[in-house]
Amino acid sequence: MTVQSLAEAIEVSPKTVERWITQGKVPYLRHQYATAAALKVDVTTLWEDGRTVHSAADLTKAEIATVYPHRHTVPSGLWRELYGRAERNLDVLVYSGLFLSEDPLFHDLVRAKVEAGVRVRILLGDPGCAAVRQRGIDEGHHIMDGKIRNALVLYRPLMRSHPDIGFRLHDSTLYNSIYRADDEMLVNPHVYGIGAYMAPVLHLRRLPGGSLFDTYANSIDHTWKNARPITDQDVTSITGA
Repeated sequence: MTVQSLAEAIEVSPKTVERWITQGKVPYLRHQYATAAALKVDVTTLWEDGRTVHSAADLTKAEIATVYPHRHTVPSGLWRELYGRAERNLDVLVYSGLFLSEDPLFHDLVRAKVEAGVRVRILLGDPGCAAVRQRGIDEGHHIMDGKIRNALVLYRPLMRSHPDIGFRLHDSTLYNSIYRADDEMLVNPHVYGIGAYMAPVLHLRRLPGGSLFDTYANSIDHTWKNARPITDQDVTSITGA
């Protein structure tokens, strides 16, 4: 792996990586573990100065790559960059996630990934369930069901052309929207009284021995297990065709 490639993978400058190599500078703990994960080695293989994780809390902090104060401050291309790196799993767990369903480049990416053998799962809220109605109230409006129906209409061509893409409707009470690609994810907590675009976003990376990433990944699996497939009737009831 080149210095440039590693720097891009762990989101630091190439000069920073060069200082670690040529000057023996020791990275911050989170960068130690991000580097070890990118290189697929144990962190103690790279740094033996005793700065290893001393507690589960330290490792949890190391799994947090970045925190954005609001979803709208996340770099616009990060969503596609993250999903573009997926080789095994591409998951979307939301109520509507309308901004993704409106993005034709995301549709193209999903098509390419499922054709390459990536498992794709897109979970939307069931527009008629109580949890969706309540989330609309919590955000200060009553249109969450309408946003989901719009997303279903926009995803309809994908459903028809690529049936291997997993689409399901869930009736769970979501406390976060989760966007996962292999061992990376963006977590968008739901905050009472504001829309998701105003809430923070955590960029997480799975690290060996860590539990924070897996906590959210398990939430996706559990919701998927209890969700139902989207039927033709779900979509035709909206479009009338």
